[in-house]
Amino acid sequence: MEKVVARFKTSFFQDFRDYVIITTGLLLYALGFTCFMLPYEITTGGLAGAGAVIFYAIGFPVQYTFFLVNIILLIFAIKILGWRFCVKTIYAVFMLTFLLGMVQEVMIYWATNNPGLFPAINAKSGLPQVVKDNAFMSCIIGAAIEGIGIGMVFLSNGSTGGTDIIASIINKYKDVTLGQMMMLCDLIIISSSLFLPSGNVEKLLYGYCTLIITNLLLDYVVDRGRQSVQFLIFSRRYDEIAAAINKTHRGVTVLNGQGWYTKEERKVLVVLAKKRESTNIFRIIQGIDPGAFVSQSKVIGVFGEGFDRIKVKAEKKSTEN
Repeated sequence: MEKVVARFKTSFFQDFRDYVIITTGLLLYALGFTCFMLPYEITTGGLAGAGAVIFYAIGFPVQYTFFLVNIILLIFAIKILGWRFCVKTIYAVFMLTFLLGMVQEVMIYWATNNPGLFPAINAKSGLPQVVKDNAFMSCIIGAAIEGIGIGMVFLSNGSTGGTDIIASIINKYKDVTLGQMMMLCDLIIISSSLFLPSGNVEKLLYGYCTLIITNLLLDYVVDRGRQSVQFLIFSRRYDEIAAAINKTHRGVTVLNGQGWYTKEERKVLVVLAKKRESTNIFRIIQGIDPGAFVSQSKVIGVFGEGFDRIKVKAEKKSTEN
């Protein structure tokens, strides 16, 4: 019973932390998109970018396009990615729809009631241009904020919907990065901005710059958050160290070894852990055996329970004799 309660608490706090991080990431995305893209009519990737193209063309609000198309995509995602993934995606779709509208209202309100606060206002959207007429600087800042925000969402096993759903479906089965898949999906959306009445090559290039920067930041945040390390621990008090590390819900493997000089038999602990857990593991070792010999190394990938899933399909066995 105690183990069940402990697992429930761990699961609850993990999910709570995920939703807090997802909400923070969505807020960053809404700020980057609304404050630095829409006022300069720069087209980004994803459904928000598609919504922006429609908004630039006919004035239909971005958040409504984002919401309506996502509902259709979610119907397919539920069957492929499962309810666990889609619950967070549904939350993200509703939350981002709300945040996109809220940030726009807040920015317009500030610009209306504080005429001297912003140097220029976009006539079509009514949104203030934060960095005046420097569209390139706005493109860089906005793309960086968007990339960090999306990265935080993906790092917590969430999705902002739209092309994120398509990328997540492919990423589920293929060993490709989320950034690469989203880049392929988003190229068509950004290129379509060239056919708008206000479209030109300069804005198209800004859109491509936004795409590259956003996906670079996305991959950076996700890769940094999922970095793993390997420990080799040599200590006479290996049993105490192993028990203490195991209490942190991290597995430990004991290998038989022999010192070549002393010819003594000894145990070697092998621990695979997330990089963020390294400090805690070092504290455990230091507290039990300050004289322990420890080797820490980065690993390219760790797959299995508690880490990433293997995303390649097994070869089908031939039925021929």
